[in-house]
Amino acid sequence: MSTIPKNPTTAESPGSRIESDADTGRLDGASRARIFAVLAVIVLFTEVAPMQYTIVAAALQKIAPTFPSVGANINWAIIVFGLIGAAASPLIGKMSDVWGKKRMFLVCGVLFMLGCVLDAVTDSWAIFLIGRGLQATAIATAVIAYGLIRDLMPRKYVPLGLGVTATGLGFSAIGGPLLGGYLVDNYSWRAIFWVLAGFTLLMLPLVWLVVPESKLRVTERIDVLGAVLLSAGAGLTLIYLDKGQDWGWSKPLTLAWLFGGIALLVVFVVVELNVARPIMDMKLLFHPRVTLVLGGALFASFLIGVQSYALGYMTQTPNSDTVTAGVQQATLAQIQQQTGQPMPAVAVQVALDPGYSYGNGFTLLEFAVRIALLQAVLAMICGAAAGALARKIGARVPLVFALVLFASAGVCYAVLPHTWVVFLWVSAAFGIGFGFYYASMPILMVEAVPQEQQGISLGMLGVMQSMGVAIGLAIITAYLNASPITAQVSVAGQPPQGSVIPQVFADHGYEMGFWFAAGASAIALIIAVIMRHGRTPATGGTAY
Repeated sequence: MSTIPKNPTTAESPGSRIESDADTGRLDGASRARIFAVLAVIVLFTEVAPMQYTIVAAALQKIAPTFPSVGANINWAIIVFGLIGAAASPLIGKMSDVWGKKRMFLVCGVLFMLGCVLDAVTDSWAIFLIGRGLQATAIATAVIAYGLIRDLMPRKYVPLGLGVTATGLGFSAIGGPLLGGYLVDNYSWRAIFWVLAGFTLLMLPLVWLVVPESKLRVTERIDVLGAVLLSAGAGLTLIYLDKGQDWGWSKPLTLAWLFGGIALLVVFVVVELNVARPIMDMKLLFHPRVTLVLGGALFASFLIGVQSYALGYMTQTPNSDTVTAGVQQATLAQIQQQTGQPMPAVAVQVALDPGYSYGNGFTLLEFAVRIALLQAVLAMICGAAAGALARKIGARVPLVFALVLFASAGVCYAVLPHTWVVFLWVSAAFGIGFGFYYASMPILMVEAVPQEQQGISLGMLGVMQSMGVAIGLAIITAYLNASPITAQVSVAGQPPQGSVIPQVFADHGYEMGFWFAAGASAIALIIAVIMRHGRTPATGGTAY
């Protein structure tokens, strides 16, 4: 059996120190009540990231009118979150190994809270994105939580703890959609961020009082340059994917964004191969066990980004008859304002080019109750089930099952009628896969590497998942920007005049996004099928 090379920044490096397993602060002698209280607080605190994602992704259709000039690029409210989170996760994960996991847990909470307050009060798109960037540090709380569970939980509870952490205790799954819908429908989208800030403010003292600090420490410098190169390279590449349709895919100035991003990512790899203490260990990254897990995470996450955005947006969009009637009424009102004379409705004819088949005009709460809630509850249940199952048969089989559901869901979204009933049942199947996927991935990573490399490897996993979501959103944004709907308005038999309807897109844009994500999920499935590790019962990290 091949071995993973030792990280030069860990136990064997003169400038670093890894504590033995007995010195991590593991709660082996604690009562079950104490153990599960610590686990519950850790998981509740990490739920702020999926909770905001669930709420904000579904609420984009309601947030968009505040920033009318951004169009389909409203998706950058999610893309920036994933992009900054991808760059921050390994950096914060390494900081937690150096300075303490509990300490960085609290720092992430404070930064997230500040970002929420910023978004709650601003009318500037640029400042809104800055707030989202601050909130993105919450993604790293999952990486830190995996490390805390690995260090603090008794070994037999580690797979279960990882599975529960991946999908939550139900607060974000059940409360997130309902809370977000209630707040937006009865107050405004800004209330989302005030409540998220309040939740974090309540959780901070609980973490301080209940969760012990891990004793595991690594003494080394932080590779800030690596984080900057990674985030900048990924950012330029995503901008090309997002704006290529508008700017022209093959134009030199457009390609400059792509080539610049690729160049920075190449420099990132070169730097990481040559620095003494990289933010991302390239030898570890390119080991087959780790590479396959990370590759699967990247491709599988495309559908997570596409699905979370598209379903909320499509069902909250008014149907075509409502949009047509709205354009007609707006035209009649404009004519009366200009001429001072009313005009009969039959004199104004409106046709949509092309038409579209989706659209229910749901409020956010209706979307939550009718679609999102079932998916979230199934994901929560299946995450815990997958963690328990991994202890008996390994994590690879649950992952394969999850990716079969992912690929199937993507195809169903693309080819079946775009009704909310279809979305309900397909998203329910996706929710089952989501739970199995998010529980399996961290378990596979913990089982793939030695203990002293688990922290950075889980940081890499966070990077790939965040990048996958961001890429999926950038791709569907490009498809939607290329699929506008025009209202052709004819007044009193005159030749029609066309105008683009904002925030409404043709079926083709969404369908292409779903096909793209389904194909990516199929690639992830192939990776999982050929994966060699994860075929034996999970050990909680003692396999290597």
